[in-house]
Amino acid sequence: MIDSHAHIYATEFDDDRDQVVQRALAVGINKILLPNIDLDSIAPMLATQARYPDICHSMMGLHPCYVNDNIEQDLAVIRQWFNQHQFIAVGEIGIDLYWDKTYQQQQELAFRTQLQWAKELNLPVVIHTRDSIDQTLEILQQEQDGSLRGVFHCFGGTIEQANAINQLGFHLGLGGVSTFKNGGMDKVIPHLDLDFVILETDCPYLAPTPHRGKRNEPSFMALVAQRIADLREISVEQVSAITRLNTQQLFNLK
Repeated sequence: MIDSHAHIYATEFDDDRDQVVQRALAVGINKILLPNIDLDSIAPMLATQARYPDICHSMMGLHPCYVNDNIEQDLAVIRQWFNQHQFIAVGEIGIDLYWDKTYQQQQELAFRTQLQWAKELNLPVVIHTRDSIDQTLEILQQEQDGSLRGVFHCFGGTIEQANAINQLGFHLGLGGVSTFKNGGMDKVIPHLDLDFVILETDCPYLAPTPHRGKRNEPSFMALVAQRIADLREISVEQVSAITRLNTQQLFNLK
């Protein structure tokens, strides 16, 4: 399996990162994809990739929660990094209207700018949509020229939203929310097109049941795979094989 979205470079893993990676390998997760969030996360992310070069693969982008009045300067720095390092995706980018809408205009500017980079660089995008799926879809419909591809990470929307995302050629990233008793995903997952599903943890956040509220880690993704298998009434091996292939193709992984 591949954890398509994990922040194992975060300080929450400073005391036991090696053990976290070993536990992931022990349950069959042999690749962990690392999305960037802001300027400060670049160094620890690249250091983590350097420590586990066969396992970890980095992305580059500016997360919407870190967009502020310095947007132009920050984007300029982020853009320069694509000339210095080979990244597998533009991410984590998007729109977040959950905490604060103060910088919504700047978030939309950053999102559109980074979508343009993805077209120029022929890279997939990893999209963060908290309370913003419909707004994000509207922008993507305007920007899609046939070359944009990527994933709505941490998907927790409706069947209708899932279909709209797939029609634009985008995948759905399923993680810990899929296991939550009141998350509503038990009604959605049975109807998803598995050819557009990939797995993720978003660790250290959103740990699946029965670890909810604790620090998440890549090895817990096995619980997500099992939950999807149960809801689809197929084997966990099938879920692992399908989502692994989807992830490899989306991110052009060998």
